[in-house]
Amino acid sequence: MATPDFIQALRATAGHQLLFLPGVSAVVFDDEGRVLLGRRADNGRWAIVGGIVEPGEQPADCAVREVYEETAVRCEVERIVLVETLSKPVVYPNGDECQFMDVTFRCRAVGGEARVNDDESTDVRWFDVDDLPDMKRFSYLRIEKAMADAPTWFRTTVAS
Repeated sequence: MATPDFIQALRATAGHQLLFLPGVSAVVFDDEGRVLLGRRADNGRWAIVGGIVEPGEQPADCAVREVYEETAVRCEVERIVLVETLSKPVVYPNGDECQFMDVTFRCRAVGGEARVNDDESTDVRWFDVDDLPDMKRFSYLRIEKAMADAPTWFRTTVAS
């Protein structure tokens, strides 16, 4: 996966220490109600599309950009589905640590043909929601919340 230039600049002075970063995920549906997934090049697993918000970029714009960059599908954001700081930092093979705050958007495909469009995926496909491939819980939860007609979901650790 390509590391954004601004993170490379941070790493030049921060080294491998933990960085807290804004991320987005996009659950994209087509007119047939299928969901767009990519098989990740780094771990071989199917997943929803996601990425890191660039400085000055709006999260919704980032979701649209990431979907196009990774899949060649044009989409529009419909709503925020979920907001969550991921509980475990990600440790990359080179030792870099990141913890992400993820904003997940429900999106609607408006054009393009689904295909591998960069080096982050090895395959891109539309899947019926009743016939999803094996994925991490992260993707299943976001698809479930995107399908629900419910307010934005968020995790809280504050006891009521």
